[in-house]
Amino acid sequence: MMAVGSSGSPTHWRRKRVREPCKKLVFYFHDIIYNGHNSKNATSAIVGSPAWGNRTILAGQNHFGDLVVFDDPITLDNNLHSAAVGRAQGFYIYDKKEIFTAWLGFSFVFNSTEHKGSINFAGADPLMNKTRDISVIGGTGDFFMTRGVATLSTDAFEGEVYFRLRADINLFECW
Repeated sequence: MMAVGSSGSPTHWRRKRVREPCKKLVFYFHDIIYNGHNSKNATSAIVGSPAWGNRTILAGQNHFGDLVVFDDPITLDNNLHSAAVGRAQGFYIYDKKEIFTAWLGFSFVFNSTEHKGSINFAGADPLMNKTRDISVIGGTGDFFMTRGVATLSTDAFEGEVYFRLRADINLFECW
C-alpha cells in the first residue's frame, strides 16, 4: 500500500522544499549591439524589425518589435576586457510599445577550468526596474537539470550600443 500525505498525493512524489540555494553564482555579460559601424566589436545584431524600423538602429516606440540575437562574453567582474569564462548566447525581443521591456531566452555556455556546461534562462525583462528576476529553466554538464532564479540588474548602459548586466544566480535544484 502506498503512503498518502495530507494533500492526498503519494508522499514519494512530494519534494522537500529547499529554502536556501544549493549554489550561488555571479556573472556579468556585456552586449555590444551592431550599429552599422562596429562590426568587429559587435556581439549582438538586430535580425528582425517592425515595418518602421531597420536592422542597424533600434526601432522607436521603446524598440517594440525588434528581435536581437547575441553572443556576449561572460566575465566574473564588470570589466569588458577581463578574461571571459563563457558566452551568453540567445535572443531578446522588445515586446511592448508602452513601456521599455523585453523577453529573453538565452544560455550561459561555459568551457573553463571552473565550469563546463550551460545554464538556460527564459523570461520577461521589465528593463526599467532596478532588478528583474528571470527563470533558470535547466542546464547541462556541471549544471545538469538545474532550476532557480537569476536576478538581473543593469550595471552599465551606454546609449543604444553597449550595456552590461549583472546576473545573480540562485540555483535551488543542483544534481
